[in-house]
Amino acid sequence: MFKIWSYKIDSISGSGPGSDIKEGQRWALALPGNVNVQDPSFFPNVTALEGTFVSRDLASGLQYVGRTASSTGNLTIAFVAPARTSSGNVQLFKSTPGNAWVSMPFAATSDGTPSQTQLLPLPAPGAPAYTGRPVYDFVGTLPYASELFGVYQPLAGWFSSLSAMSAAAVHPETVFAGLTRERFWGDSASTLSDEALAALAERYESLTAGVLSPVGLVNLFREYFFEFDTFLGAPAGHIWVSPGGTVEVIETSTRRTLVEKVAEQTEEISRKTEDTLTDQDDVADSVKEENSRDTKLGVSATGGVNAPIYHADASASFSTQNTIKRASEAVHKQTRTQTAKVTSEIRRNFKTSFKTVTETTDTSSRRYVLQNITTELVNYELRRKMRKIGVQLQHVGTRLCWQVYIGEPGKDLGLGDMVHVVDAPDLTAISKPEKLPLPADKQVPFHFDLPFLHDAGEDDEAVNTYTPHPDNVCRGLSKPLVGTDNTIQFCFDIQLPPPPQGYSLSQIVSKDHHGAQIEYKCDLLTELNKIKLQLTYANFQGKKSLPIDFILLYIPTEQAKQDVIQANADAEAAYQKEVSQLQHEAYGKAVRERLRLVSSIRPRSAEDLRSEERRGVFRRLIRRLEELNLYPQSPNPLPYLESQQIQQFFDVEEMLYFVAPDFWRPGPVSPPPPSRNSVGRYPVPPEKEDPLVGTKPLPLAGQTVAGWYSRADEYKAINGQPEWRVNYLITEQTQPAPLGSSLGWLIQIDGDERRNEFLNAAWVKAILPIRPGQEVAALAWLTQVEGEIALGLPYPYQQGDPEIFQGKKIGEVLQIVAQQLKESNTVVANTLAAEKVFETGFDPLAGGFRPAEPYQIFDQWVEILPTDQVAAVAVRYDPRTGQQL
Repeated sequence: MFKIWSYKIDSISGSGPGSDIKEGQRWALALPGNVNVQDPSFFPNVTALEGTFVSRDLASGLQYVGRTASSTGNLTIAFVAPARTSSGNVQLFKSTPGNAWVSMPFAATSDGTPSQTQLLPLPAPGAPAYTGRPVYDFVGTLPYASELFGVYQPLAGWFSSLSAMSAAAVHPETVFAGLTRERFWGDSASTLSDEALAALAERYESLTAGVLSPVGLVNLFREYFFEFDTFLGAPAGHIWVSPGGTVEVIETSTRRTLVEKVAEQTEEISRKTEDTLTDQDDVADSVKEENSRDTKLGVSATGGVNAPIYHADASASFSTQNTIKRASEAVHKQTRTQTAKVTSEIRRNFKTSFKTVTETTDTSSRRYVLQNITTELVNYELRRKMRKIGVQLQHVGTRLCWQVYIGEPGKDLGLGDMVHVVDAPDLTAISKPEKLPLPADKQVPFHFDLPFLHDAGEDDEAVNTYTPHPDNVCRGLSKPLVGTDNTIQFCFDIQLPPPPQGYSLSQIVSKDHHGAQIEYKCDLLTELNKIKLQLTYANFQGKKSLPIDFILLYIPTEQAKQDVIQANADAEAAYQKEVSQLQHEAYGKAVRERLRLVSSIRPRSAEDLRSEERRGVFRRLIRRLEELNLYPQSPNPLPYLESQQIQQFFDVEEMLYFVAPDFWRPGPVSPPPPSRNSVGRYPVPPEKEDPLVGTKPLPLAGQTVAGWYSRADEYKAINGQPEWRVNYLITEQTQPAPLGSSLGWLIQIDGDERRNEFLNAAWVKAILPIRPGQEVAALAWLTQVEGEIALGLPYPYQQGDPEIFQGKKIGEVLQIVAQQLKESNTVVANTLAAEKVFETGFDPLAGGFRPAEPYQIFDQWVEILPTDQVAAVAVRYDPRTGQQL
């Protein structure tokens, strides 16, 4: 912000007023060179600047700001400079046309001592920084958003019977291991004269007794967000436009995510070790988003709104004023850190790049056209528009609560299974081999001529009939009536042709001697590939040979059969290999696709998840009461009265809970290390999954996905020994794995971080707020449930406690606190005070912070947020100093 600075010269060196100021003289103040004095030519219509000049001396580092006297008398030197005020040494100079500057002694006041240099108020050096109007200009502005939250503090001193029984069960070696519920009531319990109860109190003494306390206080606060002002921030770019030129500027805005802008990764890691992102543009929305994802907070549905509750240390003071002060300090630290963090994230959300183009391009980005219609070169700064947001905190109430621990809170919650049916791979591209048949038997015809081989007698014409010779069956004999006996050859060895490849001779299927008058027998010599034929009767009928045709049967050899079987097996193996490879690729793609789908499943609404968790916790609380005979176990008749009594005292819908991390869950001292056979909580399904023997496949077997797949992998340790780890699977397309994946957590794929923390919690601390106006009655009911341990002990008076607490017992002080809360929570004026801001608007808090008082605003600060809007501003720079004018 700039303003006009004026310096009036009344008299010179003790002479009469204006006696040394003559027409035509130039008078100037010598100011430091770092004062941002604007060129008076920028303001031609300002009368006060007429005749003002600015000249700079680079050698001395001074700048001369003055006027030429138009008449004799007093002279006022005026110029435009930043409104911020500082002080510095000033010199006064005068000159006449054609002469050098001459330093003149002067005094700062009428009775001051003249000197060449005087200390005077000056404009602050540098360019002015404008961050919007002061907050007092926005009195009455209504909040545009609000966020309700609270701080819970256990009240130490009273011992819960439910917690005490749990402590006794986990310490069987102690004196209080044998405690029974009957010992939690009566004078011995209230005064700790019971030895076992005294030992329990001694073990959990001091503030840590808050873990055994059945009661605590929740202080509720509301955070208001006010829209104050907008202003232009630091330049995001510079553009020079020549005279008469036109430049088109395209602004492309992108949002930062976890998987983009590799070049910015180093910068992000160096600036922030917590890799938390926000998708919101407003600090109010960012705070709500941050609270919904913070697993350290309890959540209560207060007035239909999910209110995050912070957990503070146990308080030994029962005073509501003391607890409000401590809670306000915790809230101040948390909210200031939170809004600063989300604001820092928002600043990095907007990444803007500018490019100058000479032609029109088709783009959905913002387009600015800068046109210079002057005769000078103009420099435009592209500045981000900033928002000034005011934040205030107000205490809006205090609630007395019942505190109880619940084990295995997520055991009754079902998880989501994603149904993903994988299509069978397309095998049509693979040709299925045709099965070769086994070689068939072959019948091969064989023809030969049986010769008439006559070696004795006179039957050369082959007309006699022959029978086997009595002495030699291989000779045929024909006895004539007179003369020599006729003999012919009766035995023949007939050589067969070689059998076909892969076949062996088996038998003679048929014989055909074409009506010849012969009888014979033949033997098949397969080893020699011959036929041994022996005639038993023959009459060649005058022929020198007889034609005979055999049909020979050849069967395939065992080797030929095995060759065909092996060929079929090889072809089938090759086919199955291709099928297996295709199925394996399809299996890998299916696993990758399932991982991608699982990682991209949108989480259910936080409100629904928290509502389910509250109901699950309350179910287990009711079962706990049933086990202690504090709630009917029989469903017939239904316990209407008991349930109404609990709902009358406690606001069940506003129940909140704090999750104990999974590492507190007891386990084996030396759990078995991971091995080759470890599969993790969600093992990768096999490629082919057959049901167990004697069982039927489950519906949708192999077609549902419960979570991120895991498998055991081997690593080499430093000592060279194998080291097995159960890892979870990811791909380049999957989103970052949810919290707990490296720890083997039970993961709900459509849950959020809080749900996964809840499912794996060792236990939860449930906090049930007592309904306003029911504090005294609910406290009486709690003594019947939780016992009277230590209620008869003297109350340890704390600094800041009301005087009424002095000399009282713990039980009496609790009754006083309950009565005070009953009165304050039912007073209409307090309710109106909590809603006053929505009626009267913003009321500035002097100093920005004060000790919290009930139902009062106690904290205030301002956050600066960027927007996605950019403005082009014409600026000038001094070419000699480089300073903006």
